[in-house]
Amino acid sequence: MSRTDPDNPARPAPGTVLCPLDEIASPGARGFRFRADDAVFAGFVVRRGEAVVGYVDSCPHAGWPLAGPNGRFLTRENDLILCAGHAALFRIEDGAMVAGPCQDVALTPWPVRMVDGAVVTA
Repeated sequence: MSRTDPDNPARPAPGTVLCPLDEIASPGARGFRFRADDAVFAGFVVRRGEAVVGYVDSCPHAGWPLAGPNGRFLTRENDLILCAGHAALFRIEDGAMVAGPCQDVALTPWPVRMVDGAVVTA
């Protein structure tokens, strides 16, 4: 598998199949980890109906993974992305922080799309 991110050789190449869409609840989210030698890439995908959006799994404020030990990326209402480390909240559609310790920050997008019923990196 070729790699496309010179800053992180573990980031999966465009076209990498992540999972069938039906393996992600709607609404819901699922995390993914990739490893290449010592490098690790962590991302997650949020699903709402047939729509999916992906983000790098890293808090823009602290740099740690968003999901806590429970592996949950969304609030109980499934309407916002939650950073378990300090309860910052981010909009699903664009990753912008709507509550938390910083202003004018957002999650880093991880382009994904649907192909033949599967979630695929774009």
